[in-house]
Amino acid sequence: MLLLLILLGVVSGRRTQLLQGLPATSTVEENAAAGVTVYTFNVTVSPLSSKDVAVLPTILNSNPLAGAFVIEPKGNLEYRVVTTGNPVLDYETMPNRFDLQIFMEDTTGRTDLNILTVQVTDKNESPIFQGNMAIQTVTIYVLERTPPARIYQVKAADPENAKLKYSLLPASVPFSVFENGAIFSRKEFDYEKDPHCYFLNITVTDPDGLNSTKTVNIKIININDERPYFTTKQRIYRIPEEQSPGTVVANVTAKDPDDEGSPSRLFYSIQSSERYFSINPSTGVLQVTGRIDRDGLPLQLHPNISLTVRVEDSPSGGHASELEITIIIDDINDNPPECNPSTFRKEANENTAAGTFLLELRNYCKDIDVDPSNNRFDFTGLSGFGSNNFALESTVSGRLVMTESIDLENPANLGVEVYSLTVRVQDIASPNYSSKYPFYTSFDIFLYYIIHIYIRIKPVNEFFPVFSNLSYVFNVPEITKVGSAIGRVNASDKDWPRNVITYSIVAGGGTRNYANIFWISPTKGHLKILARLDYETAQKHILTVQASDQEKTATAFVTVNVLEVNDEEPVCSPNFYSFQIPVSLAVGTNINGFRIECQDRDSEPRSFRYFIDEGNVNNHFAFSPSAGSNTSRLILASRFDYESGLDTNWIYRLRVYITDDNLLSARDRTTHLVKTGTVTLSLRVIPNPTTPITTTPGFTLVTKRENLYSGSAWYVPFVITLSSLLLLGLLGYLGFLLATWVRTHCPPAGRAHGKPLINAPEKKKPKKDVVVTMTKLNTVFDGEARDPVTGRMYEFNTQSGARRWKKSNEALQPEPALQIISSAMDDSGQGTERAEAPSKKEPSEKRKELTAETKPASRLTGGQ
Repeated sequence: MLLLLILLGVVSGRRTQLLQGLPATSTVEENAAAGVTVYTFNVTVSPLSSKDVAVLPTILNSNPLAGAFVIEPKGNLEYRVVTTGNPVLDYETMPNRFDLQIFMEDTTGRTDLNILTVQVTDKNESPIFQGNMAIQTVTIYVLERTPPARIYQVKAADPENAKLKYSLLPASVPFSVFENGAIFSRKEFDYEKDPHCYFLNITVTDPDGLNSTKTVNIKIININDERPYFTTKQRIYRIPEEQSPGTVVANVTAKDPDDEGSPSRLFYSIQSSERYFSINPSTGVLQVTGRIDRDGLPLQLHPNISLTVRVEDSPSGGHASELEITIIIDDINDNPPECNPSTFRKEANENTAAGTFLLELRNYCKDIDVDPSNNRFDFTGLSGFGSNNFALESTVSGRLVMTESIDLENPANLGVEVYSLTVRVQDIASPNYSSKYPFYTSFDIFLYYIIHIYIRIKPVNEFFPVFSNLSYVFNVPEITKVGSAIGRVNASDKDWPRNVITYSIVAGGGTRNYANIFWISPTKGHLKILARLDYETAQKHILTVQASDQEKTATAFVTVNVLEVNDEEPVCSPNFYSFQIPVSLAVGTNINGFRIECQDRDSEPRSFRYFIDEGNVNNHFAFSPSAGSNTSRLILASRFDYESGLDTNWIYRLRVYITDDNLLSARDRTTHLVKTGTVTLSLRVIPNPTTPITTTPGFTLVTKRENLYSGSAWYVPFVITLSSLLLLGLLGYLGFLLATWVRTHCPPAGRAHGKPLINAPEKKKPKKDVVVTMTKLNTVFDGEARDPVTGRMYEFNTQSGARRWKKSNEALQPEPALQIISSAMDDSGQGTERAEAPSKKEPSEKRKELTAETKPASRLTGGQ
């Protein structure tokens, strides 16, 4: 606003000369304090004014600083320009000239603006420290053993840029300052000998002699450069053996020169491998850690233990010193006498003479204490069960002898076989302690050891075994199971203790099939049978049994009576039979003259009963007699009836049972042992020749394949299976083609007509296909019968069923077998037949016969 008023006044032309003495130029010295007068001027006001100033003289601006000067009134209309001290004028860093524009206005509105030029003059100033030294006391740390070198660089500057000079006080310190302000050490410091701290006064001076001074603190830092040393002077220690763990042996001490004036921090260790001692790493206290046995190796030979103790001033391995310590181990009486073995077992025969030497204990005992005064002992205190029978000849030798003979069979000694004795082996020297060994016994001031002696009185076999009986008799049923006990023998003797008696069979008890069918328990005397007894073979066995006590023997006789039991089953001959009978056989006829004959080793002929249990359909068959004889015949009990359908079976398989209980009552049969024999009969019923039987020709295809291959040849079953599938497919296809051809070319087959036995004119039959059948006839016609239609006699074979007409003057005799082969008729309708000599049946023929047995027989052609 003032500037705006001034401009308006100038424009309006109202500016006048109000500031007297301005413009002007003035000077002021740098670093002038606040309130220093720079310039004085007066103010002239208009007569028309009230002799007052409306706007006091004011510095509108100063170039470049506005706050370095201010105008203060000095008197009536007199004013002065003074310094403010903020900022302090600096010739070297601030402008040297200020143009102050001073403005004022009186009460009439007149204004004036003039310039006061202030020149700042230079003044010589003291040098100024720079860096850390300008604001604080610098502390410099120097490691001992550091070679002479520059340790610090002093920085200072002169405001007038004059060359400065550096100096150092006191001059006696081992330091120097160079012209460039570098402080150097002049020696290698030793913390243990030199002062630990130095104070240096560093002065910097300008050419005019103005200076500044700062203090530098130099501290010498201790380093680990000294080797610790032992203060313990003792090198040899002596301790007794068997010290308790934790016992202090020595207190090893050391010092470190680096730690003068303060407790040393040292670390102790034992360099050698040591199992007896340990040292506290912080205090150096050497203690016992393991049992120290002077009497055992290696201390028995070398009782001195050498240790190397090492002290270090750093756990990670600084300076170290070593100290050799020798510890001598003294022997004490800490071991009682010992015997190896500590338990003795001796034997003496009963009735051994008194005074017999048994054992010398001195040979087995010793005291391992090293000092001879500690290893002397004697034998005392013989005690224990039976000790009155024994004695020690001398306490020094420990010889044990018998004082009297011992007889085990004597009632006074009965049951006493082992005598238990104890002998005290006593240490003569006084022990230091005994509680450490609880397995030894402390008695008064002695330490002793107990020996156990077991003396077994060995029995002498003086007596023979004696059986409780001179002979034994045992009755045994013949059906007694193998392994069963049949009796027991017993023997004993008078020896004590009782001898173990073993039994054996020395004679008798053998049969033709077995060397010995009896066994006796070696320890118990139980008799057992090893094979089945047979009354029918031997009714009595006499054995000689021996009892032995390993040295002496005795014998006894054992009679075993075998009791008869029905244990044999009937055996019949024949036990299998097969034959054929005509369907018209008369009731009561002995079938084919068949007779069965039976035998039983333990039953008489009247004991047999016969009955058919299986296959006797409609009860057509029976035996005569049915009981009371060892022979019986098979008869036809009832006729066959196939026409009404009552009978349908043409083949009968009979199972005949023969029991030996005929002489027993019905009540006794349930309690007595009954044996049964069996016979199997196969019967084929042959139909009459005139009986028309319609048969359908058939054939049986028997295919036999045999394949042998290794189990490892996996491809064989695969190839066989695949080939079989292909073959079945091919056969099916061929069958389909054959069926199609037959249906288109062959007419239906006509009805087959049977041919009677009588000769009749043959009729021409149409041509047809006939399947070939083969029947092998028996060579013997051993039966005859009458044809109920014609009344003629015909012969038949009971095995094969073949028939022929019997001539009136021809006796029943064998005839060679024929094989009748039927073939297809020729075009004229006449069939052809040819006879072949008997031949061995092929497998296919056997199969055909088996098929023929399951079907009714074909009608016999003429001439059969």
